[in-house]
Amino acid sequence: MIKNVRCPGSATIINAIATGFGSAFGIGLDIKCQAKSIDSGIKCFNDVGASTDLMELCVRKVFDKYEINYDDFGLEIKTESTLPMASGLSSSSASSNAIVAVSSKIISEEFNLTPLTDLEIINLAIDASIEAGVTITGSFDDATASYFGGVVVTDNKNREFIIKEKMDDYKILVYMPNFISKSGDSDVNRMRVLAPLVETAFDFAKNKDYFKALNLNGLIYASTLGFDSAIAVDALQSGAVASGLSGTGSSFVAVCADNAIGDVKDAWSSLEGRVIETSVDNEGCSFF
Repeated sequence: MIKNVRCPGSATIINAIATGFGSAFGIGLDIKCQAKSIDSGIKCFNDVGASTDLMELCVRKVFDKYEINYDDFGLEIKTESTLPMASGLSSSSASSNAIVAVSSKIISEEFNLTPLTDLEIINLAIDASIEAGVTITGSFDDATASYFGGVVVTDNKNREFIIKEKMDDYKILVYMPNFISKSGDSDVNRMRVLAPLVETAFDFAKNKDYFKALNLNGLIYASTLGFDSAIAVDALQSGAVASGLSGTGSSFVAVCADNAIGDVKDAWSSLEGRVIETSVDNEGCSFF
């Protein structure tokens, strides 16, 4: 049996590290995952040369959930990604979602078992990410924006939604510098010092003023983590609707109407790295 799934990444509106409350929205860059049933064991491969530890952990958690022994039945997992790794665009959440979703689909069909619910899939993926040390807060905001698409506002500590809805269709520009920034390596105490300011940004998000929230959050975290906030300001000055640091970096995102794309690209053209053009994703995780 072979199954294929895609899960998009997401961009940050509110980084949840400071307060435990977050917000994110799906973007068109994604991870595609193929799972194939084999006689036994777990075999994982990716196209970016990264460690497969998280991939294998996700599959094991699905086997354990269904109480299936992988000595008696196995899965081969392969992923392909258009998401830059360790960039603040939820590559770990997208990968974990995709692997848990496709593994659970094959196992439930193979053994005629009840399929996992959407939230069971998400929670298993989050548990694996926490255990692997690739997330600080559990990233319920990133994981759900990836899985469902659209925009979410979340209580990450309790893994609950405050808002979950479709997002207006905008083009998204991503500035990707020539270095990575792993979430698990970030200075949590330094970020939590600014919790009162992040709470102000979160109030905007709770009131669905997502772009003000993104702008303020991006400035707060960029200054805290040592990134150049002028990157976001340049995008705003060039006509972006919103711009800011995504996650703990290293990428910046700009939300743009069609007529501003060229000007924002020009503003970022002198930066070292690359600019990727994509769009809001309202579809989320889907089989194909």
